[in-house]
Amino acid sequence: MYNLEKLLCRITGMDAFSLQPAAGAHGEFTGMLIAGAYFEDMGEKRGNVIVPDSAHGTNPASAKMAGFNVIEIPSKNGMVDIDALKSVVDEDTAALMLTNPNTLGIFEKDILQISKILKDAGALLYYDGANLNAIMGKTTPAKMGFDIVHLNLHKTFATPHGGGGPGAGPVGVKSFLAPYLPVPRVVKENGGYKLSYDFPKSIGKVGMFYGNFAVLVKAYAYIRMKGNMLEKVAERAVLNSNYLMEKLRSYGFEVPYYGRRMHEFVVSLSKFKEKGLRALDFAKRLLDYGFHPPTIYFPLIVDEAFMIEPTEDASKETLDEFADAMKKIANEDSQLLKNAPHKMPVRRVNEVKAAKEPKLTWKDL
Repeated sequence: MYNLEKLLCRITGMDAFSLQPAAGAHGEFTGMLIAGAYFEDMGEKRGNVIVPDSAHGTNPASAKMAGFNVIEIPSKNGMVDIDALKSVVDEDTAALMLTNPNTLGIFEKDILQISKILKDAGALLYYDGANLNAIMGKTTPAKMGFDIVHLNLHKTFATPHGGGGPGAGPVGVKSFLAPYLPVPRVVKENGGYKLSYDFPKSIGKVGMFYGNFAVLVKAYAYIRMKGNMLEKVAERAVLNSNYLMEKLRSYGFEVPYYGRRMHEFVVSLSKFKEKGLRALDFAKRLLDYGFHPPTIYFPLIVDEAFMIEPTEDASKETLDEFADAMKKIANEDSQLLKNAPHKMPVRRVNEVKAAKEPKLTWKDL
């Protein structure tokens, strides 16, 4: 655990880490609690957290749960609108929560200017590390000016999307925020290691045990196996994303805010509305072709969004098969899509009934 924390510090540029949070949203919540504890310790009452309209939905939720007011700002050309940001940053601003590259797969090229705006106001910059696999070895959140980082170990350093299983959302901070990290912390002392609670300014314990240890071990093994090749992971993820995006565009699919992407891109399927189809229908039909469907209806700034993140693991053959499946689906009979999937053990479920009458354990069946 100690060695994993040190490796994560090197990868992100942070000075200290806690492995305790159990998933990404849990890491966000922990990071916001740290921000709150810091300003309270400084004697400052800062109540606002800013999020762009392209942010992961858990960002505003985590900030709200930590007791902050959430201010949403619009995007401009798929990135943070600098003028909109300047208009809301003031002495009440605690932090800006940002993903870079963002959820459209676009790198926020004005990140240093964004950082300066926040720092000049005495606020913190929070890095949602969901998209870290696009920049590993190329740069770090610290070089962009971020003060707090959470990582999705189960996504970036082990299990690809759709792999299932538990998560881990470690939180890293710059040195001035380290006193507020959760306890216990792993410390090295007299040639050995121990769990220490001797951090009086800590926000306390945020999870059972000391993190999802099985996920931590997988991430540690992954990082050690890759070594200096983590940079190649980022390169392959970006290459796969751009290759697949261009192939789908050649098949007639629309990519809003078109331009070079990082590790992911978002297709809009809004033009299929005239055929009575939704992004959900494409997702369900992809199951019949043997593909785990991507995230749909997110980010919210893209109508009928289809977020595609092939990751570094996909071969060219797999990417071609996926693109060809999308092309075939686009030309299939609408009713076939509306009734999909056809080859799965469970067919199309009643979404409204599932939401109103959830069956959460086998005893409910």
